Amino acid sequence: MAATFSLIGTIEPFLHCNLKKGDSIYCEANAMVMMESNLELKGKLQGGLMQSLMRRFANDESLFQQQIEATGGEGDCLLAPTLDGDMQIIEVGKQQYTLSDGAFVAAQTGVDIRANIQRNLGGAVFGDTGGFMVMQTQGQGQVVVSGFGSLFEIEVTPDKDVIIDNGHVVCWDSNLDYKLSVSTSKKKGIMSNIINSVTSGEGMVLNFSGSGKVIICSRNRDSYQGWLQSILGTSSGGRGGGGGFLDNIL
Repeated sequence: MAATFSLIGTIEPFLHCNLKKGDSIYCEANAMVMMESNLELKGKLQGGLMQSLMRRFANDESLFQQQIEATGGEGDCLLAPTLDGDMQIIEVGKQQYTLSDGAFVAAQTGVDIRANIQRNLGGAVFGDTGGFMVMQTQGQGQVVVSGFGSLFEIEVTPDKDVIIDNGHVVCWDSNLDYKLSVSTSKKKGIMSNIINSVTSGEGMVLNFSGSGKVIICSRNRDSYQGWLQSILGTSSGGRGGGGGFLDNIL
């Protein structure tokens, strides 16, 4: 029997996890807020060294993820993502998902989060979806994602494409086709689209087509970071604003 997930609270909720003896889950680094003494927390190279390295460079995750296991009996723990915002529990199995940078929070052990080569060159070069690699779910069970702000589900249907600002996409149905562009304009010229993108204030957008679900968030992390930097007069320095080689890897 797998561990169970539920959300507690209505604004910026906790992720509550109940584990029976022998159950385990894995989650992003530093996600654990509280756990009972029957549970054991340890760092793990989830999926092996190569997958861990690919996730690290694709998604700016820590090399080690946290694994929480009920070694002493049944126990509960509370998890939370790094950024402010909502979370959503999604079922994977028949349907798999592609995750944007920073969306992963936790998963049951029946689910793998694997880094795969991105099929969309535009998204690889310009997108916020992990560069030339994207994070995709495999297996069966539950995975928890988070977004900056509130979350909302959009159903994409074959008769209507959906265009979404790149910075607001959390995850999407892996069956969906997508392409990235610099503008919502229908003009075909690259310079016209770039000019329209600059004058309209919109950056990169993702155009989804096919049939499936996209989860979006109300806030744009990069825009918010840019606003903070303009107010505080600071520059982006990664996680810790520098640090040594081990800091950047771990």
